[in-house]
Amino acid sequence: MKNIVILHSDVKESAGEDELDCLKQAEVIGEAVSVLGHLPINLPFVMDLNANISRLSSLKPDIVFNLVETLAGRGSMIYFATALLDYLRLPYTGCRTDAMYLTSNKPLAKKILSANGINTPPWITADGAVYGKAHGGGTYILKASWEEASVGMDDESIIQTQDPKTLNDALQVRQNKLGLDCFAEAYIDGREFNIALLASEGGIRILPPAEILFEDYPPDKLKVLDYRAKWVTDSFEYDKTRRSLEMAPADAGLVDRLMEIGGRCWNLFGLRGYARVDFRIDGQGVPWVLEINANPCLSPDAGFAAALDYAGIKYSEAIDDILRDALNP
Repeated sequence: MKNIVILHSDVKESAGEDELDCLKQAEVIGEAVSVLGHLPINLPFVMDLNANISRLSSLKPDIVFNLVETLAGRGSMIYFATALLDYLRLPYTGCRTDAMYLTSNKPLAKKILSANGINTPPWITADGAVYGKAHGGGTYILKASWEEASVGMDDESIIQTQDPKTLNDALQVRQNKLGLDCFAEAYIDGREFNIALLASEGGIRILPPAEILFEDYPPDKLKVLDYRAKWVTDSFEYDKTRRSLEMAPADAGLVDRLMEIGGRCWNLFGLRGYARVDFRIDGQGVPWVLEINANPCLSPDAGFAAALDYAGIKYSEAIDDILRDALNP
């Protein structure tokens, strides 16, 4: 039996559903850890780093299951947890500090993708720098540079313009409103997919891709997986957005391509344990990587668990794989 510390974000009761979900993950992972015959110990990762060091040192965990997504409610400090675990030389699940930083910083991840020949939608940063070829549609999504779970994405984050100054002004307003660094990403009109990846003793497992279906969306509403679609259960977006793992025979080539790109992303960023890659597919069938999530949601109702189930992998078996991978050099 091993002592498994489940390290999670320090979430306040007043936090949004996206942050509270971290506690749900901790609970279900704790249950899986118990099924595997180990002792789960939940521990919040707090702003006082010395307090974290003291608590972890006293607990002497065999493995830390890292679920930290935010520190002080900000995704920009997500890598503090792994950096501290590196300092303590404790084995932990998931991606290492360099991969966590590179993938969580979305504009930086997009630079790396683009430099390595992996399509990612064109984007513009707050300082006016333009990356990628111009996108003729003139529709952009203003996104937080660091936050996960579609934080800050709503109808107001969508802007349609061909004028660089108008776009930059809107980006500045958005940053000020959210209090977060943001960038503008060209909207790719088409289908949306994600693909989950899992480490195992036999090597990386690339799980079946899932398509996000936007049902009954009016013509003037962009099909975007925003915050409401993910977290606001009484919203139109949540009700009309669903996941499908059933792929038509005509999509066999696309599935192969998504799996190939997912594997490339795993190797390119040095991902570990488990991860997810999000895609849009344009009208010509070309995949575009939206982002790479180095510690995707493991809640039982989330996409990762759905992909495991579809692949015939028990949830506890996947947790065991993730724990075993944490002990690899």
